[in-house]
Amino acid sequence: MAYSGNPKDYSVAVVYGGTSGEREVSLNSGVACADALKEAGFAVDLVDSSVKEDLKKLIDGNYDIAFLALHGKGGEDGTIQGFLETVGIPYTGSGILASAQAVNKGKAKELYAAAGLNVAASAVIGKGDELDDEDLKEISAEIGIPCVVKPTTEGSSLGMTIVHEYDELRGAIDLALSVDEEAMIEAFIEGTELTVGVIGNDDPRALPVIQIVPTEDEFYNFHAKYAQGGSKHLCPAPLSAEATEAVQELTVAAHSVLGCRGISRSDVMMDADGVCWLLETNTLPGMTGTSLVPDAAKVAGMSFPELCEKIVALGLE
Repeated sequence: MAYSGNPKDYSVAVVYGGTSGEREVSLNSGVACADALKEAGFAVDLVDSSVKEDLKKLIDGNYDIAFLALHGKGGEDGTIQGFLETVGIPYTGSGILASAQAVNKGKAKELYAAAGLNVAASAVIGKGDELDDEDLKEISAEIGIPCVVKPTTEGSSLGMTIVHEYDELRGAIDLALSVDEEAMIEAFIEGTELTVGVIGNDDPRALPVIQIVPTEDEFYNFHAKYAQGGSKHLCPAPLSAEATEAVQELTVAAHSVLGCRGISRSDVMMDADGVCWLLETNTLPGMTGTSLVPDAAKVAGMSFPELCEKIVALGLE
């Protein structure tokens, strides 16, 4: 059903919490989105996807739509999307397939590369893979040092390490595999860190580009993302019109290649030569007080309640 344009016509369940390593972020996102939706005029309930009684309430509550404010496993990987489709409740954001493809950084990069999008060299290591010193040397020679090691399906930079010396590589892989089944080793791209929110279904458009400048940490890690003052966001990013267009085109392409719907946010590195490298796409980006998509939407003239209403409208298309 198409959105009527009147929030008072709809009852919304904001699904948040979950059991992933990003639960606390999701709780913050859920509360913020619920408040914004109420301000817009929707009838809103909060539903914690890790609580059986809440899930029963979701099924029995006659909600018009579920607004997904989950992050990480169980929320961004197609799990909750499959559940909602099974019980017949419309939901915001990407569907099962797009969610599953985007959350796995290795699979997403394969799709990006097949579509001709620019990605850094990488290799994926599984928990069961036995790597001797020769294997590690071969990988490091192919990818290069420094490199980035990260879990393939965790978000918020959990378990991520920048490896500066070869001797640090095995420890970084072990750390990533302690929180996930696979680890990605990726060439380190030195340059300007950018991120772009993309909104839409069949005709997506990019929000203003944001440049991320961590103020204390080496990279945009969990602390930099969610602590007040952990990072500085420059929006719109101080880029030329040509560079801005290139970054926005790349991120809209990523949204479309993965089959995303509603909202996504893709991370990009721009090197010293102005070449853009696509890193990853988040299908349920953070929606907290320090989050990036609300910042960009505000610069585009869209308040947080208006952004949340737009996401609901897209979910009902």
